[in-house]
Amino acid sequence: MTLIVEKFGGTSVGSVERINAVADHLIEKHQAGEQLVVVVSAMSGETNRLIKLAHEICAKPPAREMDVLVSTGEQVTIALLAMALQQRGTQARSYTGGQVSIKTDRVHSKARILGIDSAKILEDLALGRIVVVAGFQGIDDGGNITTLGRGGSDTTAVAVAAAINAAECRIYTDVDGIYTTDPRVVPEARRLKSITAEEMLELASLGAKVLQTRSVEFANKYRVPLRVLSSFEKGEGTLITYDDETNSMEAPLISGIAFQRDEAKLTIRGIPDHPGVAHTVLGPISESHINVDVILQNASEKGFTDLTFTVPRGDYEASLEILQRLVGELNAQDVKGDDKIAKISVVGVGMRSHSGVANTMFKTLADNDINIQMISTSEIKISVIIDESKLETAVQALHAAFGLDKESG
Repeated sequence: MTLIVEKFGGTSVGSVERINAVADHLIEKHQAGEQLVVVVSAMSGETNRLIKLAHEICAKPPAREMDVLVSTGEQVTIALLAMALQQRGTQARSYTGGQVSIKTDRVHSKARILGIDSAKILEDLALGRIVVVAGFQGIDDGGNITTLGRGGSDTTAVAVAAAINAAECRIYTDVDGIYTTDPRVVPEARRLKSITAEEMLELASLGAKVLQTRSVEFANKYRVPLRVLSSFEKGEGTLITYDDETNSMEAPLISGIAFQRDEAKLTIRGIPDHPGVAHTVLGPISESHINVDVILQNASEKGFTDLTFTVPRGDYEASLEILQRLVGELNAQDVKGDDKIAKISVVGVGMRSHSGVANTMFKTLADNDINIQMISTSEIKISVIIDESKLETAVQALHAAFGLDKESG
């Protein structure tokens, strides 16, 4: 039998009807000869409901207790799905992250998986059961419930697939694959038949919401075959391939455009320009588990410089508070912030063997009267920070400029 991990997101299990539909799908696959481990998210809207309840109790809920609270959403789903499978005469057993067990570090709400004990899963599979595992959660070495952050069920699924050496990990969601960009912004966006893990990792980290970044990192590290499909309609979805399967000389110039609305920019101005100043500024940000993205340091002028960086918008206030404390310590001029920015990125392995991508991008933005505030590049992507109000215009213009609405080959 073929060993498969399938993951279903919140909209895919968002109602009793949807859970029953997933159960029917799983039984069909199981009867066709697949051994199945199923990872599920909380029902659509449930995590937000739980977070809202917590904030009605206190303004800043303790991180440990928040993990205890929000992890219950997935526990509801695994039990209901296991019931639906058993009701149809199929053996099934549900497990929370702690029961499996999925071992994590101690960072609440942003925990990282350290290891998975696959013994229970493999034992149940050998007995002919469908195994249903709660996504998004684990347990630390102190026995505390931890959660992996938004979208963490994707990471759970890929990590489980790696641990049991699954033939494929299938991520079922409300879209039928990976698109050249968000079809809600660009109706002409196309579904890609395949994309390299390297490109997918960039797109996920740059704002494409279909897969969580860490899930792609896991897949790439352990070479887990990964496919994104729709749980609402049949189709082949998008297959994520690996570096040795793709000749970048023949790859499309640009595979996709990602964007993030929830960005914020901070600048600490007039800081003395001497060795170690960037660490002095960014060290406390990192220690607060805030991810810094684009960084820009201006040229030194009369021994002083400005340091600008971007963070997720949800971390804006905390970052601003840290910088304001540093103003006096560093004898800096002041701190400026802007939480109404967006990041747009063009991604493609074809950039390695073609020039002119940056020129096309910058000219297109200029032609649409869009100012670039910051620029960041790598081998296969170019990102720019712009005013959030210009985001949709920029994405639509760039999608057309790079011919992403046309079938390649």
